[in-house]
Formats: sequence, structure tokens, C-alpha cells
Amino acid sequence: MADIKLHEGELNIMELLWSNKSLAAKDIAKIIKDYVGWEKNTTYTVIKRLVEKGAIKREDPGFICRAIISKRAIQFSETEILLDKLYSGSLIKFFVDYLGNQVLSSEEIGELQKIVNDYHNKNSKI
Repeated sequence: MADIKLHEGELNIMELLWSNKSLAAKDIAKIIKDYVGWEKNTTYTVIKRLVEKGAIKREDPGFICRAIISKRAIQFSETEILLDKLYSGSLIKFFVDYLGNQVLSSEEIGELQKIVNDYHNKNSKI
């Protein structure tokens, strides 16, 4: 699962499927035409690639498409790829760099502290 990498166009189709659970390929093509401007053949090619990657399945009759990988799994995978590419896989380097360039409110800082404390408490019990 972690080796599935999706480009922006593939993510557009996945967002539709995550939101709608299932859609006919022809309906995806109509929506994508309005949203992105792709012709039907382009959309069908991208759907085929998603099937080959194991991200969606297509069922007959009606070429009904369903996501078989969750949005959460893709978010995790894409985050790992980004961290590896830009921060040598270091979450700490990312946080230091990212938060060093942000202005956070007291409320946001409190939320971050709560997340870290909850994580620490959860993992100290293991």
C-alpha cells in the first residue's frame, strides 16, 4: 500500500470516489470534464491506471468504480514520501522547519501540546 503514489489527476478521481463511495466511469468522466476539462478518453485512461495500481476496482455492469484504498492510507503514504524527499524522513526536521516559519495562536499551541501529550500518554502505556 505504501508504494502507491498518485499524481494530482489521479487524486481528483480518488476524491470523487471517497466522497461518493461509487460512481460509474461515465459519471466520473462527466464530472472531471466540468471540473478539470479532461476528455472522456483521458479520464478512462486515468481510471485504468488507478485500477492497475490497486487504488480502485471497476465492476460490471456499468463500469462502477469504487476506491479500495482509503483516503487516510493515501494521506499517510504521500506524507511519508514528502518527508523522505524533503526532510530525509525526519518528522522532527519537518516540524522544526515548518513551525519555525509559522505564527501560531495560543490556542493552536495548546492544541499541539495536547496532541503531543496524548501521543506520549498513549505510547508510555505500551
